[in-house]
Amino acid sequence: MCHALRGKAALLRKIIRNLQGLLTFSACTINTIAWFIPIFVLALVKLIMPVKSLRTGITRILMLCGKAWIGTNSRIFALGNSTIWDVRGLEGLARDQWYLILANHQTWVDILALQTVLNRHIPFLKFFIKQELIWFPFLGLAWWALDMPFMKRYSKSYLAEHPEKKGKDLEATRRACEKFRDTPTTVINFVEGTRFTVEKRMSRGSPYRHLLKPRAGGVALAVSSMGEMFDTILDITIVYPDGPVSFWDMVCGEFRHVIIDIRKRSVEDWLWMGDYENDREFRKQFHQWLGTVWRDKDQTIDRLKSSSVRAPI
Repeated sequence: MCHALRGKAALLRKIIRNLQGLLTFSACTINTIAWFIPIFVLALVKLIMPVKSLRTGITRILMLCGKAWIGTNSRIFALGNSTIWDVRGLEGLARDQWYLILANHQTWVDILALQTVLNRHIPFLKFFIKQELIWFPFLGLAWWALDMPFMKRYSKSYLAEHPEKKGKDLEATRRACEKFRDTPTTVINFVEGTRFTVEKRMSRGSPYRHLLKPRAGGVALAVSSMGEMFDTILDITIVYPDGPVSFWDMVCGEFRHVIIDIRKRSVEDWLWMGDYENDREFRKQFHQWLGTVWRDKDQTIDRLKSSSVRAPI
């Protein structure tokens, strides 16, 4: 009898959990659609607008829409979660500066957590997106309207057949990023290139305890394209003391604790003045620099796992 009661109680808890997840997910979906409509309409206006100053004004409105979308999603998630936010290093951040974020990556919740913590503290977060995705139905236009930086990259096989194209992709990406010169911008890069798991760390022979090997190419592209614009590198470390949570865990109210440590690093001139693609010595130096950043981050994760202080956002 007791076993049957426990089974029914567990089933009831599971039903309530999933019901909360469905309600939260539905609320976020409605919020996303509600904001996507004005973003899409403004994107169309921006696309056909011939006056640069008016396009810039529309872009500012689009950024406000993006921030409002993130802010509403954050409040929806907060209703269903009693999350302990241990946030360190927000002091001194500004919405009128240019930032490059280097972060570790464990779960899709990383993006939502960073958006929640950084929204309205720094410019709207942007990701480098492959240029081909600009033709993706609806989303491509929205990404373009929100000034996501599109990158053009040629494969090694293509360059082998068309050596005259070498370096042209970087030039195209740099030209695409010129629009950020007059608009404060934050570009985020998950340097590992994929989400961390112990299995991946072991199979890839990572020398770090909590991280995969950093992939320098994406960082080099961002720095080469926009390096002289960046005021600061934000070295952000994300730790989940109870273990990484999935998106479904989050919407079901099981996002309990996150630590976000923000460390500011200077953008040294040599980082963006070198030729990563063609200069072997510079490439070696760049890898050494990024390796040092990653070793520091690995040690920071060890430290953060042993301490946490609740801090309101």
